[in-house]
Amino acid sequence: MRPRSLSFDPIARAAELWEERIGDSTTMAAVTSVMRVQQILQSAVDAALKPHGLTFARYEALVLLTFAKRGSLPMRVMGERLQLHPTSVTNIVDRLEADGLVKRTPHPTDRRTTLAEITDAGRERREQATTAVTAVDFGLRGLTDRQTTQLTDLLAKVRKAAGDFQD
Repeated sequence: MRPRSLSFDPIARAAELWEERIGDSTTMAAVTSVMRVQQILQSAVDAALKPHGLTFARYEALVLLTFAKRGSLPMRVMGERLQLHPTSVTNIVDRLEADGLVKRTPHPTDRRTTLAEITDAGRERREQATTAVTAVDFGLRGLTDRQTTQLTDLLAKVRKAAGDFQD
């Protein structure tokens, strides 16, 4: 159930109070806004994926495997690309494998490496889930395409500064 819409912006009000009592509120307001938007997006995506038996992490893994040339990747590479700890990747692949959406296969040239490979059922589920999340725009509403691109570019600067990637 969605809470009642407020008659004022609570983050703007918090920023006013912050200014009065603490100091510059620019960063606090921006971070609080990003955190709130993250909650909104997570809720929308979770609701879209739930009927498909997927979490966002499992959905991302299926998408990543779909993008791979052979439909499979070493689990280590999955962790790097998804920016997850190896234990998290193992748990994701365990769940997807239990649901018949991926299978583990040995690497053809490296006996120490296990590949996660998307199954036909996994491709079908990924397609259905993609239809669901794109139908709700991943929860990101209220922006033009240009603004969405600008937002992505701005957030990439923060991610780069945090060490997510290098140019």
